[in-house]
Amino acid sequence: MPASGRRTPMISSPLFRRLLLGFVLAALAAGFLAPVLGEPALTRLAWQAPAALMAVILAADFLAGLRRGSFGVDIIAWFALAGALALGQTLAGAIIALMVAGGSALEEFAEARAHHALAALLSRSARIAHRIEGEAIRDVPVAAIAPGDLLLIKPGEIVPADGLVHGAPALLDESALTGEPVPVSHPDGTQVRSGVLNAGPPAVIRATARAEDSTFAAIVRLVHAAGLERPRLVRLADRFALAFLAATLLLAGFAWLFSGDPVRALAVLVVATPCPLILAAPIALIAGVSRAAHRGVIVKGAGALERLARARTALFDKTGTLTAGTPRISGIEAIDGFDPDTVLHAAASLEQASTHAVARAIVAAAAGLTRPLAPPEAVEETPGSGLSGRVAGRPVLVGSAGFLAAAGLPPPTSGPLARLTAAAAAAAWVALDGRLVGVLLLSDPIRPEAARALRLLHAAGIRHLVMLSGDRQAAVDEIGGVLGLDAALGDLSPADKLAAVRAERARGPTLMVGDGINDAPALAASDIGVAMGAHGTAAAAEAADAVLMVDRLDRLAEALAIARRARAIALQSIAVGMGLSLAAMFAAAAGALPPVAGALLQEAIDVVVILNALRALAGRPAPRPLEDRTAVGRLAREHAELRTLLERMRRTAERIDRSASVPTDELRDIAARLTSLLLPHQKEEEKALFPALAPRLGGRDPLGAMHRMHDEIARETRRFTLLVDALAAAEPTAAEGRELRRLLTVLDALIALHLSAEEDLVSAVEDLSPAA
Repeated sequence: MPASGRRTPMISSPLFRRLLLGFVLAALAAGFLAPVLGEPALTRLAWQAPAALMAVILAADFLAGLRRGSFGVDIIAWFALAGALALGQTLAGAIIALMVAGGSALEEFAEARAHHALAALLSRSARIAHRIEGEAIRDVPVAAIAPGDLLLIKPGEIVPADGLVHGAPALLDESALTGEPVPVSHPDGTQVRSGVLNAGPPAVIRATARAEDSTFAAIVRLVHAAGLERPRLVRLADRFALAFLAATLLLAGFAWLFSGDPVRALAVLVVATPCPLILAAPIALIAGVSRAAHRGVIVKGAGALERLARARTALFDKTGTLTAGTPRISGIEAIDGFDPDTVLHAAASLEQASTHAVARAIVAAAAGLTRPLAPPEAVEETPGSGLSGRVAGRPVLVGSAGFLAAAGLPPPTSGPLARLTAAAAAAAWVALDGRLVGVLLLSDPIRPEAARALRLLHAAGIRHLVMLSGDRQAAVDEIGGVLGLDAALGDLSPADKLAAVRAERARGPTLMVGDGINDAPALAASDIGVAMGAHGTAAAAEAADAVLMVDRLDRLAEALAIARRARAIALQSIAVGMGLSLAAMFAAAAGALPPVAGALLQEAIDVVVILNALRALAGRPAPRPLEDRTAVGRLAREHAELRTLLERMRRTAERIDRSASVPTDELRDIAARLTSLLLPHQKEEEKALFPALAPRLGGRDPLGAMHRMHDEIARETRRFTLLVDALAAAEPTAAEGRELRRLLTVLDALIALHLSAEEDLVSAVEDLSPAA
């Protein structure tokens, strides 16, 4: 049987393979029918013809391989055919010819099955785009798409280029890229990726990249790269296959020598099959690559998958990999008697002119302010440092300590403010009317699934977890401690990251996970680089060996499990197949297995080995989504609203802490939101979501802790609401102010913890992103 991936020129054409197989089957049938038709002499001729033809084909292919510098183990089949013809074993020769022709067809089938998910990805390439030009819509080739073009996506069509939704929301089926079974609604202004299917009404997107620079084009390049590298396991199998060829010829020679019967030598040659060596590994590994692609992880070939399976150390970038990569305001420190809301209002008004992630976080934090933001004027941005401009006619500066120092307003380098900013992930200093008025402290929250992903990686066999970051060591230590990492290294330049990767590689197989341009050298230097492709940079994806198309770190653990299972199946197929083949060879050498029976047994062994290798396509079934999609969607929306409310509660608690007055209007609004949003949200969860989760989790009362948390949140909310309602009767006392601040802090902690726990449960049950 031909070796996988090395079909020789004469048998490489699908049409020729089918014609050859048809001829061999027809000749075999004719040989059996000849005696029935009264022409027994034709039987010998009918069976000799396919054997002779196949011997010529294999000889020609073997010589062609030698000219290319390769030594094909299919020469065993040629020896068997030549021996069968020489000894008059015409039926055995015809069956061997059927084995070679049928084996090539079986290999083609197995490879098609193994590449199924990858082929499905490639089939989603859009060729025509509908470009909106004024009042007209013109069909253009996708290569003509330019950034800024408005594109109409009709129902059932593929999005041809990355872009932003324009106008009405777009309902998109992203399952081919992410493995998520449920279409996702993208509102106006949100980013969408090429290669996804419009599962709703016609939608309009504004292209942000050319088709060749878009997500799907990068995926196509990854898929094409999947067949270029020969895995280490396959290379070892090829070397053993050559040794197997020598052992087969020796055993056949000894069988003939000691028995004096050349038919025994023929039987050994017929039953000898190197297919478990040369087919099992590539088919199992490529099946694993296809399985990973089905789950939203694109692996650049069988070699990368095998290296992933052998990884024992995992290195992670911090920002965007272990953390969300989306900063948020964690505190506002005002100076010289200024109000924190005034500081935030001035900063957010100016930051409306910037597209930086920190600017978006500052503007989002100002959503809860009672007065609207003012339009900024005369804005000048210094990339990576800060902004200057005017808000309501007053000069405002927002930026780093160095930016304000360069403007003659140096922030303090010692004291409480300096210590607070040193402990924060980042800080944005604010100046108003030429005075330093405060600082906005920012945090980069840990991904909701990060802790679970690291636990799963440990369970899958990763022994050493390390974080590499260019951020300050103090911020890195905090994240490392929370996640229980084995090591957390901060203050690293790209060159330092590269050195750290090389040091870890010296200790064992290492994988590196990152998402930014500065991660590309480290990704390329590791044994297996993994890029966060959903929102990561193209440079990181190009340098990596695998790309997570879903913005979820726990898919890495799933890909690792798929890789290890595929490698284990490959090794199992090799061991079992070669064990059976060797046992059959010794039986043939002893005279217990005649050539015809040996040929049939050899084909059976090959079929069993290939079917076993294809088991790598299967695995743990994809989690079945919760039936009530409305409940899941409402959970995500209301959690986002509750997190915005928590930001308001934190700022209000800080205001009470800083001033003697109590912001009664703000407190009443918070109490009303808790009553109208939080409590109904909890009741609806207990009615619809929890009953759907409980059977999947198992146990007598799997959600008892969640119910207990609901009760505690409801109790503290009632206490807070009663106290706020009582403020209308009299001026609040200092004791009431302290109690209100305490209740806000307690509710903040309880609700935040509950939201994370709830999302983790839903994620664990159905493997859907909490943010989806």
